[in-house]
Amino acid sequence: MIVDFHSHTCESDGTLRPAELVAAMRKRGVSIFSITDHDTLQAYESIGEIEGARVVPGIEINTTWRGGEVHILGYGLPLDESPLTATLEKNRTERRSRVERMVAGLSKAGYAITYDDVVAESGGGDSLGRPHVAKALVRAKFVKDVQSAFRSLLARGGPGYEPSLYITPYEAIDVIARSGGVPVLAHPGRLKDDAIIDDLAMRGLQGIEVFYGTHTPSQVARYRGFAKRHGLVMTAGSDFHDIRWNVKGVGMDVDEDDLRPFLELVA
Repeated sequence: MIVDFHSHTCESDGTLRPAELVAAMRKRGVSIFSITDHDTLQAYESIGEIEGARVVPGIEINTTWRGGEVHILGYGLPLDESPLTATLEKNRTERRSRVERMVAGLSKAGYAITYDDVVAESGGGDSLGRPHVAKALVRAKFVKDVQSAFRSLLARGGPGYEPSLYITPYEAIDVIARSGGVPVLAHPGRLKDDAIIDDLAMRGLQGIEVFYGTHTPSQVARYRGFAKRHGLVMTAGSDFHDIRWNVKGVGMDVDEDDLRPFLELVA
């Protein structure tokens, strides 16, 4: 079956509007999907009911752990007020503060962009992030493209580098569960040290994104093993942001048997 439980719109760091992402999912024949913008559920306000496809409300929460980031996905979440509301606002506030610090560092080093320049690159989205700073640098012609900004000016040691100061992954797992959702670890293959999975599983994690756009067959096998060992459900996601970066587009073809335990949890 073709599914996609990890995708982004311009409400966070994707480039498509919510309706455009939905259209891409339908064109690909995705039968069940989630929009998992970083730290915001705003996209769901504009998509409404979708004929011929099932939508599982989702989110991706950025968390900070030992100087790095761990991303926790949440599924089956309420779209109205819940314990999650205050947590998301806390993370969005930190995002804005981080952007201000990044802009200050860049300006001091001679890369004169403003906070308003970064906001303009978000297109009015609900959740600012590092990609918007990179786009502002590209527009100001300080770098040739977003990836160049990430590798130089915004990388650790660069003038625009600022560490993230989000909530912990334990807090994210807890608030997703208290809000009635299913907490899932995003893209484990991108972790600096996946030993944290054992710890998270003991602290309430319910799933792991085994099938991911850049996971190799050996990584799929490895994280399938984690899922089996800890009784975690398996999910699948393209992590789509932009067709220029995600050249395979939306959707992943995954055996329905592998996803059935997850689908039963969010039914």
